[in-house]
Amino acid sequence: MTTAINCSNSEQIIFRQATPCDADAIHDILRPYVANRKLFPRTESEVIELTRHGFLAENSNGLAVGFAAVEVYSRKLAEVQCLAVRAEYQGRGVGQKLVALCVQRAKELGVVEVMAISSSEDFLKRCGFDYALPDQKRALFYQLQPRSCD
Repeated sequence: MTTAINCSNSEQIIFRQATPCDADAIHDILRPYVANRKLFPRTESEVIELTRHGFLAENSNGLAVGFAAVEVYSRKLAEVQCLAVRAEYQGRGVGQKLVALCVQRAKELGVVEVMAISSSEDFLKRCGFDYALPDQKRALFYQLQPRSCD
């Protein structure tokens, strides 16, 4: 499955299923987000596993400009993970399309609900996400081990 969108400067962005061969390109996209502590670091094997239900965005020259994956935990719940778009491609609809592809994959797999954890609440709301119980519950985390930045 391959889809495309035209960006504001008439550059076409191609969206496709990620493959294990894309691991290096995905790491290149994720690296600045990991350095800024906006995403957790991922090993090569973790990235390869994410390609199973992951999507890559590429410009017309074949440069990987965005990535996102959906991890399915159960029939009831999946999570959008590793959403990252190169800075120069932000604001062009790339992230929204990647999220939409993840949500569509979860729907195809029969998942009931998809969650996303992000510091960009407004972005996620524009993608159709909202709190399961508005103004009542939020996800909180208890850190059991120090986070690695390797």
